[in-house]
Amino acid sequence: MEEKKEKNIEELFSEAKTYVDTRIEYARLVLIKRSAKVFADLITNAIVGVCFVLAFILGTVTLALFLSTLFASYTAGFGCVALLYLLLAIIVYVTKEKFIEKAIVNFTIRKYFKKLQEDEEDEQKV
Repeated sequence: MEEKKEKNIEELFSEAKTYVDTRIEYARLVLIKRSAKVFADLITNAIVGVCFVLAFILGTVTLALFLSTLFASYTAGFGCVALLYLLLAIIVYVTKEKFIEKAIVNFTIRKYFKKLQEDEEDEQKV
């Protein structure tokens, strides 16, 4: 009888150890998956951001050159674009706390929770 109890306790301990090891491995794999998703998201957002900045800069140069031909002066064309940037900077500075920061925070939080929801749905499918 004592031997049976010892075997059962040993089997129970062995199964508990296997369960804990499996849960640790599962948690590690979930962490790797989420880290990979965040890293991939950062890389793709960086690429999109760089492309957007390049398009914006080239569009600005194109606008400056176009205005230069209209005013028949490079100084006037590029000066108008500089004034446009100054006006845009003032508008952003004045409205940043009321509109811009809230919009960025809400966008970031929505995107994060959407990714978490997708992860939970993927886990439920398995």
